[in-house]
Amino acid sequence: MNPFEKNLTQTPDWRGSTVLATVLLLASCLLTPGFGTSQLLLARIPTQTNQAPAGWSLAGSNPTSYRTGVDRATAYEGRPSAYLQSNASALNGFGTLMQSIDAANYAGKRVRLRASVESQDVTSWAGMWMRVDKQKTTVAFDNMQDRAIKGTHPWNTYDVVLDVPEDATSISFGILLMGGGQVWINHVTLEPVSDEIKATAPSQNQKPLSKAPVNLNFSE
Repeated sequence: MNPFEKNLTQTPDWRGSTVLATVLLLASCLLTPGFGTSQLLLARIPTQTNQAPAGWSLAGSNPTSYRTGVDRATAYEGRPSAYLQSNASALNGFGTLMQSIDAANYAGKRVRLRASVESQDVTSWAGMWMRVDKQKTTVAFDNMQDRAIKGTHPWNTYDVVLDVPEDATSISFGILLMGGGQVWINHVTLEPVSDEIKATAPSQNQKPLSKAPVNLNFSE
């Protein structure tokens, strides 16, 4: 059983601390001579938030040991990034920034998850991941463990490509961080691709049971 099966737990909400910091910053700006409207508008936008971006959730086997949010200071090609960071240098388990969607629009297609990732001081490993489920059964899964992101690296683009069966019910995807460190993610896309693009992991979809025994003499 892979570690992403179903045990998804969100971390506490960090809205309070973010709001307080913004209020204090605005008060300081208003008391500064010559501080104009344009500067005030910029000051109202914190460079980093401490809650999962809209539509995403913080989950994993040990989500309380991680934090996530949007980092406008670590932009990539002009876009703000999402980040996933450990609260300690050595940890057990993993955290993931993820979301789950209905598989209907991707059924019967080969699907590619692509994202740009930057890493800093990753002590164990990190990776993009995608899981395709049919009811309560996982039928395709890849978390990049065989080509993991480790240590410190600049922005690179990574792909996870899986086949989505016609009867698939959901697709879950995101970025995981095992152990300590921090990763940033940007330019995330999830889209059908041609069969000419190789899948990064084989399908686990089970074949229908045979109605009679086959190859009992092992001659085939």
